[in-house]
Amino acid sequence: MLDRLAFLKLFPAGALLLQTPNWQAKSSLHNHIPLKETLIYENPLASTEDLKNFHLEGEAALSFENGKLRMQNKLDPALGQKSNFVLWCPKKFPADIVIRWKFRPLSEPGLAMMFFAANGKDGQDLFDKRLAIRKGEYNQYHHGDMNAFHLAYFRRRYDTERAFHLCNLRKSYGANIVAQGADPIPSVSDILYPMEMKIVKSKATITFYINDLLVLTYADDGQKFGSLLKGGYLGFRQMAPLIAEYWDLKIHSLSL
Repeated sequence: MLDRLAFLKLFPAGALLLQTPNWQAKSSLHNHIPLKETLIYENPLASTEDLKNFHLEGEAALSFENGKLRMQNKLDPALGQKSNFVLWCPKKFPADIVIRWKFRPLSEPGLAMMFFAANGKDGQDLFDKRLAIRKGEYNQYHHGDMNAFHLAYFRRRYDTERAFHLCNLRKSYGANIVAQGADPIPSVSDILYPMEMKIVKSKATITFYINDLLVLTYADDGQKFGSLLKGGYLGFRQMAPLIAEYWDLKIHSLSL
């Protein structure tokens, strides 16, 4: 076994620094394109008034502690999927956007997910009365009357998810996993500060960051899992019995 001196001779400090990953580095996927961000929607999620016209599917207790939206299930987690819910923002967004929000889980287990680019499966508005009813059960979202991207970014519901933390990006129709990345969010007992979440949807490319750390990326070919998903709605999904806070939702459009 090498002692410390021998180790340093083999690997001088400069060499070690070159091998050290830059955890704050941002994706270079978009750096060569001078995209302009324009704020098109902002919601602090701080009061009942801020949720005016939002759509809740399933049953949930929504409250506001310290100016933040707190969400938790109303139904017994023993009911399985029936105890989960989705809260939809009422605004339809364009295809090329940046979605930012702050997130802090307060009680595990459970799961947090963001739906985006969501529409009816055949191009209808997501809230068209002719679409099948949705009440928070996951099969209604991945094999129902809608298409969307599903980003599961805090997966702590099951033993296997808590044993190996991953973020999953799925595309529907279908529950197709199109990208995965390591989840840097610590367990609830170890969280020291809020998580700053960011999704960039630019043309056919999706990138996801937590606190400016690139977590995953996906370049859609518009063929293997269906055509490209363009503009649409976004929604927050929780699996019971997670309790979590959300605030400072901001959407920017992207343009040249």
